[in-house]
Amino acid sequence: MDQITRTKVKDLLKSAPGQEVMAKGWVRTKRGNKQIKFIALNDGSTVYNIQIVADTSRFDEDLIRRITTGCSLCVVGQLVESVGSGQAVEIHARQIEVIGECDPVRYPLQKKDTSLEYLRTVAHMRLRTNTFGAILRIRHAMAFAIHKFFNDKGFVYLNTPLITESDAEGAGDMFQVTTLDLGNVPTKENGKVDFSKDFFGKKTSLTVSGQLEGELGATAVGEIYTFGPTFRAENSNTPRHLAEFWMIEPEMAFYDINDNMVLAEEFIKYLVAYALENCMDDLKFLNDKYDDALIERLRSVTGIAFQRVTYTEAVEILEAAVAAGTTFEFPVHWGTDFQSEHERYLVEKHFGKPVILTDFPRDIKAFYMKQNEGCAPGRETVRGMDVLFPKIGEIIGGSEREASLEKLERRIDELGMSRRNLEWYIDTRRYGTVPHSGFGLGFERLLLFVTGMSNIRDVIPFPRTPKNAEF
Repeated sequence: MDQITRTKVKDLLKSAPGQEVMAKGWVRTKRGNKQIKFIALNDGSTVYNIQIVADTSRFDEDLIRRITTGCSLCVVGQLVESVGSGQAVEIHARQIEVIGECDPVRYPLQKKDTSLEYLRTVAHMRLRTNTFGAILRIRHAMAFAIHKFFNDKGFVYLNTPLITESDAEGAGDMFQVTTLDLGNVPTKENGKVDFSKDFFGKKTSLTVSGQLEGELGATAVGEIYTFGPTFRAENSNTPRHLAEFWMIEPEMAFYDINDNMVLAEEFIKYLVAYALENCMDDLKFLNDKYDDALIERLRSVTGIAFQRVTYTEAVEILEAAVAAGTTFEFPVHWGTDFQSEHERYLVEKHFGKPVILTDFPRDIKAFYMKQNEGCAPGRETVRGMDVLFPKIGEIIGGSEREASLEKLERRIDELGMSRRNLEWYIDTRRYGTVPHSGFGLGFERLLLFVTGMSNIRDVIPFPRTPKNAEF
């Protein structure tokens, strides 16, 4: 094979014809007749293939036979103007090397379209499809944009622990981490597990959130963000839940709830605009194949102000909708936690735009949210906020954090929470407390919106769900 520098397919498709080039990639399709073969080659750099034109008289018959869907090739040839539709240039092959053969009978990705449900059964191979190539490139672009957004604003990227003893959400749905011999678990005299014999000398779990540790960072360097995996042992086998997912959690000292809402809206608009500017080829592919309103919906988000509405106002809107004949699966009244159907009604039917919900009932929110003053008995609220998006429902959840030591301690006691592993967190209120706020954006929830996919398992390379931890 001639010593020519390889050029990626995405760059070849933009190159001027009339030059000798080398391409490497995987065969998507091969068609043609005895005299000439047309090979669609893709290397993952773009959703588009480059066409390889092979005059069979120049190549060994066995080589042509070995070129099958899924095999990998190295091709050297002349980049010429394409006479066919669909591409500007193509490669007239002079040399072809089969790098890796592929059994055409057993290869799970055939020429015909395969369903997303089927692809989940061969998840180790689905990344080679155009659909998942597009999703992976968009996922990368969004991760880069997240870091760029916060870096440009002077935030500090904080790495919070994956192994922790604190349950930030208070839900208890955590994966335990242990080195104890499960066939011979040490116990105390009362029969309970003796975690002093465990690796960390205490009961530890995989984190559900980096928020509490993030608050430590914010009260030290002002503004931080986390971006890492989080874990929930919630037995929810739905299109919106994963057991392992990625979260972005900024925490900001001296921010009140209004500052928090401004930042959240700016952040989400920035990410959507970045996708529109940098991922258009992949978005067009997903728009045409899965969701013909995707690009229009993305554009609609960037140019409008999000609607701000209190929880109490939202309840009144939903109750009025029910009175007018709208049917919800889950009942709604003051004090209930909204379901996705309620959130999507507000966004898609009532307001027709993204919504930021605020001032939730205290009893349905986490202990660390700042309590509002002057609430009527039984109607206590906190300064929480949820950003609701079309097709998704909640995409961001956050709050102003309770800065008062007295109120925070009282709330912890009211909920019967153990203070043993929270004293370090309470110290931020003992020593130089300040108003501070933050929020969490589920990365895969963002990707559901940006890609138009309907199942969260299709926007993460290797989904972890109940009874499923392959690879």
